[in-house]
Amino acid sequence: MHLPISALSVLLALPAAVRAVFQDEVGHIDYHYELLGVPQRETTFFHRPRRQDKASLLYTLSDLGVLGAVNPSTSSVVWRQLLQGNITNGAGYLRAGEDATWVASAMGSSTQAWDAPTGRNLWSLDFAGRAKDLEIMELTESDHKDVLVLYEEEGATVARRIHGLEGHVVWEFRAVNGDIPLQVSTNVEKVFVISLHGSLLSYSLKVTVLDTLTGQRLDEINIGTKGEVQKAEDVMFVGANSAAPIVAWTDNALTKLKVNVLGNRNKQEFPLLADTRSIEIHAPHHIQSQPHFLVQSRTKTANKADVFHIDLKTNAVTKAYDLPLLDGESAFSTSTAGTNVYFTRVTPDEVIVTSSLSHGILGRWPLKGNDVNAGALHGVSEVIKKSEANYAVRSAIVTDTDDWAMIRNGEVAWTRPEGLTGAVAATWAEIPESEDLAKTLEAEAHSNPLEAYIHRVKRHVDDLQYLPDWLESIPGRLLSSIVGSEGGAKDSSTLTRDSFGLNKLAVLVTKRGKLYGLDAGNHGRIVWSKSASETPSTLPWNVKSIHADDVKGLITVRGADGEFIIVKSDTGKTVETMGPGLWPPVQSVAVVDSAAGPWLLPIGIDGKVGEVPLAYAPKQTVVVRAGNELKGITFQPQGEQAVEVPAWVFSPSGKQKIAHIATRSPHDPIASVGRVLGDRSVLYKYLNPNTLVVAGIDEASSTMTLYLLDSVSGEVLTSSTHKGVDPNKDLSCAITENWFACSFFGQYAVRHSETQSVKGYQLAITDLYESEVSNDRGPLGEALDGDAKFSPLDPIEQPTGPVIPSAVSKTFMLSGPITSLAVTQTRQGITSRQLLAFASGSHSITGIPRMMIDPRRVVGRDPTPAELEEGLSKYTPLVELDPRFMITHERDVIGVKEIITAPANLESTSLVFAYGVDIFGTRMTPSLPFDILGKGFNKVTLISTVLALTAGVMALGPMVRKKQINMRWYSA
Repeated sequence: MHLPISALSVLLALPAAVRAVFQDEVGHIDYHYELLGVPQRETTFFHRPRRQDKASLLYTLSDLGVLGAVNPSTSSVVWRQLLQGNITNGAGYLRAGEDATWVASAMGSSTQAWDAPTGRNLWSLDFAGRAKDLEIMELTESDHKDVLVLYEEEGATVARRIHGLEGHVVWEFRAVNGDIPLQVSTNVEKVFVISLHGSLLSYSLKVTVLDTLTGQRLDEINIGTKGEVQKAEDVMFVGANSAAPIVAWTDNALTKLKVNVLGNRNKQEFPLLADTRSIEIHAPHHIQSQPHFLVQSRTKTANKADVFHIDLKTNAVTKAYDLPLLDGESAFSTSTAGTNVYFTRVTPDEVIVTSSLSHGILGRWPLKGNDVNAGALHGVSEVIKKSEANYAVRSAIVTDTDDWAMIRNGEVAWTRPEGLTGAVAATWAEIPESEDLAKTLEAEAHSNPLEAYIHRVKRHVDDLQYLPDWLESIPGRLLSSIVGSEGGAKDSSTLTRDSFGLNKLAVLVTKRGKLYGLDAGNHGRIVWSKSASETPSTLPWNVKSIHADDVKGLITVRGADGEFIIVKSDTGKTVETMGPGLWPPVQSVAVVDSAAGPWLLPIGIDGKVGEVPLAYAPKQTVVVRAGNELKGITFQPQGEQAVEVPAWVFSPSGKQKIAHIATRSPHDPIASVGRVLGDRSVLYKYLNPNTLVVAGIDEASSTMTLYLLDSVSGEVLTSSTHKGVDPNKDLSCAITENWFACSFFGQYAVRHSETQSVKGYQLAITDLYESEVSNDRGPLGEALDGDAKFSPLDPIEQPTGPVIPSAVSKTFMLSGPITSLAVTQTRQGITSRQLLAFASGSHSITGIPRMMIDPRRVVGRDPTPAELEEGLSKYTPLVELDPRFMITHERDVIGVKEIITAPANLESTSLVFAYGVDIFGTRMTPSLPFDILGKGFNKVTLISTVLALTAGVMALGPMVRKKQINMRWYSA
């Protein structure tokens, strides 16, 4: 097999560090939280994936639409699937039939079946409308189980029976009546479709009875009077128990519980606890289980439960017994073993198991561990009867801190930090120095030199008290240096800076209103977490900005309703907070410079800022978005205030809509102003820090135009148009130094063909230079050679136009989709940059070498020796996302929303942090770790050699001196 010349040249041009991460670095320089999301109460259960298996797996469909199975013994993820390929807000359904080897799910427009042991998709069906419920038909006319699914379409209620093994529709029932479908249920003989009938805030319950074989309507039953139900949330429960399904609802004041056994018209009412705030109903789902259910009532400070029995002959519902009222939160769950039904209660102090037959306690275990003291919201349990009087129980509970914990007989076995999922914003923060030291240094800086010197001497004398501890730590630090620990000895429970700058904090905020601080230098350890419940007005939290002030050690988070919260970066302690409504709604936030220092400028709806105090007037041009336009505004003094003045307005051409905007990172150092070519000439880079990329899409013509704007003057510096772009696919851009890149799904013309074209994921990249000719500064030459300063508002090119860069562009076809583009950052910008992206098809994060996507790659010919020396290769339109470029190695990373990078103190190293569903962090060395010794360096051998040489010199020294003295005597 012979490699083509072009492929060989690419291989030769790539550096030796073609691998993004070596195998021995996995788990050492990176960390990964393999998460699912917060489990939902109705879509989490224990289930045996095979009939012959004795152990069960823990299945869940989370609030983010992630379906997965977890090993309840170890908490490891067995398999998982991100339904519909995006991050959603719950509203999914998951069910499993008794002893079935598959599970069924419904979310959005899709209904699917999955192999329970492996997660392999068995079948998938898409329908119009949105899924409202899903149940398993345990008893059918054949030996397999089928799926019942309920959909809401435009003005119609649609119920379908789907073959459980083959995935085809057995029958379909459609009713066009304007009702609101709620749930579907079944018993041994019939199928029941429950819906709301009536008008807004005045509904009654309607049950449509269907034949299980044909789906034909057999009866319609109206339950209750009109206005008895005001909204869908008033219907608390629709039982899926095939033996005796029920429907239960409450009045608006939560004073009475009303229960109807499906199939008859009678309802029964039961009083609820006074001051009831919410109720939950728990019942078994298996056909052979006893028809018992539990009603949990919650007040503001306590909770209790009532157990009810159903008489299958008379359809009468009676209260059997109640469980005591306890302070705090409790999580109830139901489990079955044959016909027996057990209720498990997890309180902040203990775990209690009772039978559905009587109130006698079968087992009680004190809760050990502080991991779940935050309060259990809901859970699922599995009860095992070991002997007549000996029981065992394990419960998987969700706490109010969004953690998922497993409790075995009262002991916390494991905890999964599922609250980290759903992150919507994140930032890097430096570990703050000691507050006392900071104040001391500030005092020395503001005093005269003599006083500062005396103060420093006194401080150093006081520091002598720490000398013994420092001397004691020397052996440990020396040993850690020998074995290869970069940061030296470090206590995993403390936050400390290191000389390499690898120890930083990654602070993220989730849409559930939670903030987390992670120690990136200690494998992503969660340092602190807190709820910002006093700040968000609604969930999901619409976060507009997160900003780290490393000087003060503060993190500021701003929301869309004007709310904000300021916390300490190292502890998460709240410093200041303001609730929603006290500040006008915020569209975005910008970090601006002013005479009073940098601060966060909130930008209102349609880009309106309004007046600001004169001392806080932004010095730079602020770019805001007003509908489908971008505006540049400046601030002029007017008395004691500064008012905004429009500087320029940009609108995309035609009917295009702004789809994406990419701006530079605040840290974007430039190490070289030019690019040295193979003939030793220099191609000068266009280095304008005031640039941003705007992507405009015309949905009608399926075209996309990329604009490079000057944020000071508003001028379009360069633009390019791409045809056949799918506006429904992900679009992402990134800009740095003198180049920018955008990924999209579009049409690509086949070379040497005027009619043929292909569609796929593409990457368009553009380099910007001052001139297309080497050794030429273009119109900037005279300005840069003299003392004059260049300004976009004072153009040099004649007659009056702006300085237009020379753009070199290429478009590459990709072997898979990439999103969330980012660029590595280093301290001085000397290290080569890499383009980072989330490859959703391979569930990985890839680092594409800049040389692979260089737009100056030669077209239609082989590169010359000078071009090869420069690192150029022959242009090939296809770029393979090589597994060797994956910085996640073999890890399975899903749902990445954004990738952020930060420089370390080592010039070779860039820190990377990705968030979304999963959390992943690592550090990269795009140009190899040229300023730090690698793990393979044998420090022990080096030290042993030095010690051996020292011992040899000390041993041979006296011998040499004796020989020299003897030689002098002999010569005499």
